Amino acid sequence: MSPRNLGLFFVFSVLNVCRLVLSDVGNVIASDSAENLKQVSDPSPPGSAGANSPPVFKPAVDFAFPLSLLSSFPEDLEISEYCRELLAVFGQRYVAYANCLVPAARPVKVCQNCFSGFGSLKEIYTNISSDKVGPVNESCRDSLLHSDRLMLVYLLFSSVEDIWKKSACDQCVSDGYQSLNNGTLYFLDVLNETIACFEKYRQGNLTELCTNCKSFYKSLNDLYGQKEQNQSLCIDLEDAMNMTRKLWSKSFNCSFPREETVPVIAVSSFMLFLPIIFYLSSFLHSEQKKRKLIHPKRAKSSTSLMNIQDKQS
Repeated sequence: MSPRNLGLFFVFSVLNVCRLVLSDVGNVIASDSAENLKQVSDPSPPGSAGANSPPVFKPAVDFAFPLSLLSSFPEDLEISEYCRELLAVFGQRYVAYANCLVPAARPVKVCQNCFSGFGSLKEIYTNISSDKVGPVNESCRDSLLHSDRLMLVYLLFSSVEDIWKKSACDQCVSDGYQSLNNGTLYFLDVLNETIACFEKYRQGNLTELCTNCKSFYKSLNDLYGQKEQNQSLCIDLEDAMNMTRKLWSKSFNCSFPREETVPVIAVSSFMLFLPIIFYLSSFLHSEQKKRKLIHPKRAKSSTSLMNIQDKQS
C-alpha cells in the first residue's frame, strides 16, 4: 500500500470513530431528557390512580409576585383623598359605636351609654351622604354610597340606625345627642332612690323592706305610668322598670294595690248583681198588675141583667 492510500485510510478511520462517539453521546442525552420529563409528568408511583392522569408541566420561571387583583386603578376611577379620609373616619366611629353597644346589651343601656357615639357616627354619615362638596369641590355621596350594588356604607349605617329607632332612644336623648333629656334624668334619680332603699333593707326582714320602700316604689311606678301615657319611654327605662317590678313582686314578695283595681271591682260587682236586680224588678212589677185586676161576682152580674130586662118591658 502506498503512503497516499495509507493516509486516506487513516483519515476515514478517525472520522468513523468520531461519528460513533457522537452518536452514543446523543443517545445518552435523549434518554436523560425523556426520564426527566416522565418524572415531572407522572410523579405518582406505578399502579396508582394518578398514573393515568394527564401530564403536568411546571413553568420554567417562577413568578416573583403572587397572582392578585390590581392594587390600584386609573386615577379617574379612584376616589379622592378627601372621600378616603371621610371613609376612614366613618370606619373608626362605627367600630367605636359597635364596641359600646355590646356591653350595653344586658342590662339594656344602649341609649344612656351610647348616645354620643351614635351622634358622632350620624354626623360623619351625613357628611358622606349630603350634596355638599368638600375642599376639592367634590361630593362623596356617589363614590362611597352608590358606586356598586352592595352599598356597604349605607348598609352598615342602616343597621345601627335601625337599632337606635327600635330602642326609641330619641325619647330619652336631647336634640343634638349631647345628653339625656330632663325627663329621663329625673326618672333615673327616682329609680336610683328606689334601688338604694331595696339595698338598704334586703338583708333584713323583707316585710320591713315592703313597708319602708313602698313610697319610693309607688313614686317610681306612677312616674313610669305618666311617661307611658305620654309615649316618652325608651328601651332603657322599660327594661329598668321591668327589672324593678320583678324585684318587688318576685324577689321580695311585696304587694302593691293599684288604684285601678277599685273601679274594676266595682264594675264587676255591678255586672254580677245586674241579673238579680232585673229579675227582682220584673217580679215586683208583675205582682202589682195582678192586684189591679177586678174579678166581678156572678150574682151581681145576674141581678144587673134582670134590672135591664124590667126596664125594657
